[in-house]
Amino acid sequence: MAYHFCLRIAIVHYWLLTMRGGEKVVESLCRLLPEADLFTLFYEPERVSEVIRSRRVTASFLNPLRRWHRWTLPLMPVALEQFDLRGYDLVISSESGPAKGVLTSSRTRHVCYCHTPMRYLWELNQDYLHDWTRSRLRRAVMAPVATWLRQWDYATAARVDTFVANSENVKRRIWKTYRREAEVVYPPVAVESFYGKPAEDYYLAVSELVPYKRMDEAVASFRRSGRRLKVVGEGPEYRRLRGLAGGSVEFLGRVTEEELRDLYARCRALVMPGEEDFGMTAVDALASGKPVVALGRGGALETVASGGVLYDAPGEANLTAAMARFEAVEARFEPEELRRLAAPFSAEEFEGKMREMLLPSGCSA
Repeated sequence: MAYHFCLRIAIVHYWLLTMRGGEKVVESLCRLLPEADLFTLFYEPERVSEVIRSRRVTASFLNPLRRWHRWTLPLMPVALEQFDLRGYDLVISSESGPAKGVLTSSRTRHVCYCHTPMRYLWELNQDYLHDWTRSRLRRAVMAPVATWLRQWDYATAARVDTFVANSENVKRRIWKTYRREAEVVYPPVAVESFYGKPAEDYYLAVSELVPYKRMDEAVASFRRSGRRLKVVGEGPEYRRLRGLAGGSVEFLGRVTEEELRDLYARCRALVMPGEEDFGMTAVDALASGKPVVALGRGGALETVASGGVLYDAPGEANLTAAMARFEAVEARFEPEELRRLAAPFSAEEFEGKMREMLLPSGCSA
């Protein structure tokens, strides 16, 4: 249900270049707050939903560089602070890249919905530094830049009035990084739009193809075992992973929402080899009546629960062993019970909780 506010509201999202979990949160906020304006560092209208395209979207001066957006990180603080948000009563930042660093007036309430503190500055800094900067010289140049960005990112936490975490996992990470408490509101999943069909002989992975997602472990495991795996997603690892794949691993790239729902409906299970902040794909699978085989860390501990098989430590061998354990008990998973596990993560639940948090009394139409 949409509400019309007596407040001027802005939603700030790091970039609008695809429709992944963070963008689904923005889409749901747009439905809840139909008069809100959107601000973002980078914007490609044709790659986001009609709901987002229908809003007034302001992109930063970095937008012409959106093809190389991963390399513009040192410029993002300047770009965010250039947005003029003085006329807004409420600012909602959607954060996993920099977004909360916007400047607001003293009378503006700033609520940050945090998908995770920036991984590439904090928890996975060394991994990203190695992946982005293959030479020692470039690493030596980037190291002090990363240090400065961490200082800026920590300081911008003081610009936020209220933090909202997308999971208990991220709530702990916010405290560790910023020493700020957060309320937990799980992100929205359109659970009612998924459906199940009889399982065909393939597994599914849906992921951005970046190193920390550990898709190389899945590719290697399925190549060696001969099990069929369909991979949905794009990213800087796409070409390398395709080079590692054998005949049993198929890369589908970016697919439509309709095609993705059909892939979920017909798969045997979803495979998640990386640690997820929350893991909306796991909920998508459960809503389709399909179990999940996942690394038992991070958000998977909150989403998968009894809806699949979790394994303790990353690695190809551990994933392969988990696949064998799953196949031994596959017949025990009941589609209706899996769908029941997905119900608490619905868009209706998300919008109801965010409405309570954001809606002042007397401002709804």
